[in-house]
Amino acid sequence: MKLLRRNFLHLAATTAALPALPTIARGQAYPTRPVRIIVGFAAGGGADTTARLMGQWLSERLGQQFIIENRPGAGSNIGAEAVTKAAADGYTLLLVTTANAINATLYDKLNFDFARDIASVAGIMRVPNVMEVNPSLPVKTIPEFIAYAKSNTRTLNYASGGSGTTAHVAGELFRNLTGINMQHVPYRGIGPALTDLLGGQVQVMFDAMSGSIEHIRAGRLRALAVTTAARSEALPDVPTVSEFVPGFEVSQWYGVGVPKNTPADIIGRLNKEINVGLADPRLKVRLADLGGTVLVGSPADFGKLIADETEKWGKVVKSSGAKPD
Repeated sequence: MKLLRRNFLHLAATTAALPALPTIARGQAYPTRPVRIIVGFAAGGGADTTARLMGQWLSERLGQQFIIENRPGAGSNIGAEAVTKAAADGYTLLLVTTANAINATLYDKLNFDFARDIASVAGIMRVPNVMEVNPSLPVKTIPEFIAYAKSNTRTLNYASGGSGTTAHVAGELFRNLTGINMQHVPYRGIGPALTDLLGGQVQVMFDAMSGSIEHIRAGRLRALAVTTAARSEALPDVPTVSEFVPGFEVSQWYGVGVPKNTPADIIGRLNKEINVGLADPRLKVRLADLGGTVLVGSPADFGKLIADETEKWGKVVKSSGAKPD
């Protein structure tokens, strides 16, 4: 984990140190054609929603289409690998998520090294996950859920958008801390997982709030708790998991990355415009409606977040024994 952290910080520092003056004209001209934002999950989840909001902002701001391209599979690794193999010209971006930090330890063999092959651009936002159940499940609180799981012979199935997502490791962490029996059911994205949760095919999920909050507000799903240390302003009456299960804390975050060796002036331009978007009241309120807290900062700031989260989740994966399904 320390090596991964050094790689992230080294790449961020190198990018920041590259001379900018000879390439200012190129950075100001960018983009001159449509840009792809690769999302490693199916349409309909928090990652997809976040990418579309930011893509719309960048399209309006920069005068070129930022097109969302969903590449689901392998817990977002298929999308990440596609970006590592893309031209380093600023026309293929990656919607980076917590899953990318988790996968560095969860998967023993990947065809890429995220720390080495992806350069950080900018954070977008951090959101809580929500422990939510289908309303047909006869529980309304965390203690009731734990008691039901321990007394009911039926195995509870918890859904996720794929191995390595926060929904996956949150479920494993909850199972280990409470001693209950739950079966992980991975999907090729949160969208399909939500569909089955709404339909009752699975009973529980630890989804990013941005993907589920409208279903919760409409009563189609029941929120038992948020997974952050403090309660969320978006769902102020919903308690935290840690109020009942000490030591439990999980959150999801989103940002933008590009292939290594992407010119520093293009990274700088993207970072600047994303940060402008995060300060714009219209976009900021949209993200807040999803339960998000914006992550304003430099490429190096986002690189440090990725490095820190890679180290944190590496420890959780190892201690929980989580494996790709």
